[in-house]
Amino acid sequence: QVQLVESGGGLVQAGGSLRLSCAASGRTFSSSVMAWLRQAPGKEREFVAGISRSGSSTYYADSVKGRFTISRDNAKNTVYLQMNSLKPEDTAVYYCAARVSVSIGTTPKFYNNWGPGTQVTVSS
Repeated sequence: QVQLVESGGGLVQAGGSLRLSCAASGRTFSSSVMAWLRQAPGKEREFVAGISRSGSSTYYADSVKGRFTISRDNAKNTVYLQMNSLKPEDTAVYYCAARVSVSIGTTPKFYNNWGPGTQVTVSS
């Protein structure tokens, strides 16, 4: 198991940038696929980006491709989400998630470890 805590959320104007961080504790971080997912009010939770155990492979939802970048630092047990060119439709609670796996999952059900979430609000 790994414990996850997100940080870096906040209020930003459209076109701006934010960098989310997810600090992990526990022995399985380097064995875990990591991901960011989000949930907007009244909507289902959705996959945003995922990264392999080594960081060599990444996968993005079409809605954020080219604007968001996921990365990880296994020495620091931390995963990041750099969000650029933010849009009002990116407003949501962003969750960090993990699963011990060799492949990246793209559905919320795939992940079995979750952080409490951090709010991102993009104003128009």
